[in-house]
Amino acid sequence: MRIVFFGTPAAAVPALDALVAAGHEIPLVVTRPDRASGRSRAPQAPPVKVRATAHGLAVIQPDTVRDAPFRERLAVARPDALAVVAYGRILPPPILDLAPFGAINVHFSLLPAYRGAAPVAWALARGETETGVTTFRLDEGLDTGPVLLQAAMPIVPGEHAPALVARLAARGGDLLVATLAGLAAGTVAPVRQDGSRASLAPLLTRADGVWNPEWTARELEGRVRGFDPWPGVWALRGDRRIRIAEAPASADGAGGAPAGTLVGFDGPGLRVACAAGTSASILAVQPEGRRTMSAREAVSGRQLAVGDRLLRL
Repeated sequence: MRIVFFGTPAAAVPALDALVAAGHEIPLVVTRPDRASGRSRAPQAPPVKVRATAHGLAVIQPDTVRDAPFRERLAVARPDALAVVAYGRILPPPILDLAPFGAINVHFSLLPAYRGAAPVAWALARGETETGVTTFRLDEGLDTGPVLLQAAMPIVPGEHAPALVARLAARGGDLLVATLAGLAAGTVAPVRQDGSRASLAPLLTRADGVWNPEWTARELEGRVRGFDPWPGVWALRGDRRIRIAEAPASADGAGGAPAGTLVGFDGPGLRVACAAGTSASILAVQPEGRRTMSAREAVSGRQLAVGDRLLRL
């Protein structure tokens, strides 16, 4: 097939690689504009642009996908299908209807669960033990189009978002290739989603990472894993912010201590009281302006102490 590929971050690269390896013709890759990055604020190319250039593919980076010149550029490419993986912009109907096989999206959840911009983060934050990848045909709704193929994947205990995204991205590339082959052969048919089973995974904000004393230990663990690397989970220790970088739920209770209290050492970590009498073992933290360190290093460096109480920002 002739495929126009839409994607931007590193999580989209495996799908692009899979299309190239499968022998699909890719006349055009569409990605977001370069963005200023680092202290120098020098423009940095998106990972998809870097990989597409390495493959020798034509790349465009439109400021908008809603004007006539962009639609004309796509039409010239004569795609059989559009492949969309974490592009970062909503495609309007004229583009969705441009290719005979439609716009095929790779989404990192088992739709209709976790529709939205941050499915991996929210699946971890909400304590899921299984997730997966879905290919579906884009329509005008938020991840509401008909499902084509799905692949379930277990979540590894203790797994953080970057590792899970990497696994899902690799599986997503394979699933995209299988979907396109099935569409071409007529063996894959779209299946309407059951909207009554839908859940949402909205774009993350800084407020999502603010320590909340009403979280149980499992809720704290889920957010620490899901909101890595951004926004993280941040609390106040005295007048300084500190990020909780690793905090698995503990089997031990909190002994009646108020939520946020560091009640004592727990092997390599510090046990913190959470809601409903639960506790978590803080294994790693990042004091504001400093590197990530183990909890015991933080105690030795006077960044934490038994008896401290972590407070909401």
